[in-house]
Amino acid sequence: MTHARHVVVIGGGVSGLTTALTVLADSPEPVSVTVLDAQPSVGGLIRTSPFAGLPAVDEGADAFLTRVPWATQLASELGLGAALTSPTGAHAYVWHNGMHTIPGDLLLGVPAKVRSFASTRLLSPKGKARAAIEPLLPRTTPKDSIGHYVRRRFGNEVHERLVDPLVGSIYAADTDNFSLAAVPQIAALTSERSMLIAAGKARKNASANANSSLPIFGSPLKGMGALIETLAERVVAVGGTIRTSETVESIERHGSHYNVHTTNHTLQCDAIAVASPAKKSAAFIHTVDSHAASLLKQWDHASVVLVSLAVPATQWPSHLTGSGYLVPKPDQRWVTAASFGSNKWAHWRPTDGSMIVRVSLGRDGLDVMHFDNEKLLNLALADMKLHINADLTPTEVRTSRWAESFPQYRPHHFERLEEIEKSLRAKAPGIVFAGASYRGIGIPACVQQARAAGESLISHLASLTQ
Repeated sequence: MTHARHVVVIGGGVSGLTTALTVLADSPEPVSVTVLDAQPSVGGLIRTSPFAGLPAVDEGADAFLTRVPWATQLASELGLGAALTSPTGAHAYVWHNGMHTIPGDLLLGVPAKVRSFASTRLLSPKGKARAAIEPLLPRTTPKDSIGHYVRRRFGNEVHERLVDPLVGSIYAADTDNFSLAAVPQIAALTSERSMLIAAGKARKNASANANSSLPIFGSPLKGMGALIETLAERVVAVGGTIRTSETVESIERHGSHYNVHTTNHTLQCDAIAVASPAKKSAAFIHTVDSHAASLLKQWDHASVVLVSLAVPATQWPSHLTGSGYLVPKPDQRWVTAASFGSNKWAHWRPTDGSMIVRVSLGRDGLDVMHFDNEKLLNLALADMKLHINADLTPTEVRTSRWAESFPQYRPHHFERLEEIEKSLRAKAPGIVFAGASYRGIGIPACVQQARAAGESLISHLASLTQ
């Protein structure tokens, strides 16, 4: 007789919960799974709560990319496919001495056609002339920094006013110190001599291979929290156990199994998925692999604060019909971006006509976590007065703090990750990683990693019985 194998998943965000579900659903042999999370509730960086009379307004990510399959497939698997909605299609701006509509024909800020920057007032005549010569420049050798490569190809203005705001808003990053390989859509453009020509081909191929009528982003009508809630319910329904307020302190290896020591318990298991932030994971990895732990400890994580405002309709400038704006780093004081939620989402419109605005403060190199909530509100309102030329007196305010929430993929990130995983395979087989710290921070990337981690754990369990 063979006893049921036990898998421990450390981290109850979308990565950890999806890993757990994959193991439970796909394992051909009996298996039990325990998910541990240090917080009082699961969800990680996804949280949805009532705001301004609306039942569900997201405090973090408000959508996932639908033109890659993993998050959409998960939502469908959980029965949420019919409940997905998409943004309204309102345009976005970049603020640089005024609002400028983001030009078309861009690929994450990289121009795909000359017309994408020729007519915009966001770039100076000198910046446009510099960008226009990109197809004539000799090939540039990548050095695994987005900023280094884009500046060499298009000049400073395209990088600082288009690429860095768009990519930086996704990763809370300084793209001069962020891995080119970590953004595959841009990294792929380095295969040809001209980045502009490569971007044009990539957009043309994407249009030919995808149904352009499909929305780019999607979200459950009840917010991203509905994805977590339904996912956690499914994990429990198929036999998994979820324990919250359980901080993992150390892991010990005993032959082919492990003891996971938490603040409250010791769990024996046959394999482990680490779906927690890299820097925090270093402490408990140290007891099984000090080398891997020392590398994990070097990870940088940026902190972000999201201040949600309910702005009376009478105070909102009527010409601001877009979905929000980004602020280039040279123009930033504290606010890095603002989302006009009631323009972006049709179901985020309070009955009194208020505008829901979500204001982002902080990024890599711009820490704001030491400010109290009143100070953060004042900084947000002062910056918004500069940006939209209006005094706002919100009727409701919500401050969501996300400490060390955005892992920073420094140049040569994946080489370091490969070194860590190689070391663990030798010293602690059966321990795998999934999550935002490792191979992509977006929800689809996290789901994809979780699926791969789950299948890897199933293969490891099978090897134990051979």
